[in-house]
Amino acid sequence: MEDMNLIQLVQQFSDEKKCRAYLEALRWPDGVKCPRCQSGKVYRVLDRDQFDCDSCRYQFSVTAGTIFNDTHLPLWKWFIAVYLMMEAKKSLSACQMQRMLKVAYRTAWYLCHRIRKAIEEAKVKPQLTGTVEVDETYVGGKYDPRRQRGPWEKQPVVGLLQRGGTFEARTIPTPSKKVLTGIVNERVSPEATVMTDELAAYKSLNKTHKHEAVNHRAEEWVRGDLREIHTNSVESAWSLFKRSIVGSFHQISKKHMDAYLDEFEWRFNNRENPFLFRDTLVKLLTASTMEYKELVSKKIA
Repeated sequence: MEDMNLIQLVQQFSDEKKCRAYLEALRWPDGVKCPRCQSGKVYRVLDRDQFDCDSCRYQFSVTAGTIFNDTHLPLWKWFIAVYLMMEAKKSLSACQMQRMLKVAYRTAWYLCHRIRKAIEEAKVKPQLTGTVEVDETYVGGKYDPRRQRGPWEKQPVVGLLQRGGTFEARTIPTPSKKVLTGIVNERVSPEATVMTDELAAYKSLNKTHKHEAVNHRAEEWVRGDLREIHTNSVESAWSLFKRSIVGSFHQISKKHMDAYLDEFEWRFNNRENPFLFRDTLVKLLTASTMEYKELVSKKIA
């Protein structure tokens, strides 16, 4: 499935049977197993696209217990939606998905959020090592022109990017010293070198890490004999994320901000992955289900 394009996708997954066969190969590469008792003694019920477990008599389909479960949307539309979201560098809005798939807006919105739920990054991850760039910013909302610094109705977020490695981001209650240094100490190895801007909240990092800062207020963007002291990489990631808001979403609800950040993380960290479509489908097969009422009633953390 390397470097698949949209034409190949449509040709290869033109009907439900082909989509189900592909999901089956991804979910059970060593042969179909009962999701309830893990028995391999399983028989096909061809007229219903289901399986019957000979051990516990459980009947199931390839989508049972997955994000796809109980969907009324054809699987080939799911496949196209996954492909479009993963290929759109600046993401894809629910309105655009609605137009492209010819579905209701609510269906498109729910579909996009279920895909984001599936690609949600693991909460337990190894610490970042080597050289790690850290940058806080604000996204969404509007700016209040009466304030010299700091946005109004914007969500503060922080991003950490390991050079040659991964990018991760999260919402934060405030860009304070306690919050920012706490996140760095949690996520960055003590042996790593941390690059930040001149924000005072980062000053105490030199007690726990090798810390270098560039002074953006003095128009210093890079320094060092090898021009290695900078935060340009993490700022470029934030720039791309903000362009997705301006160009695609226009605005993002604060309560769903982490979901959009997870989507961006997954796509950004896999930008060189030729098997991104396949790996995203695997995520959808292993993720827990999400009901619509759970999504719309989600509380702001």
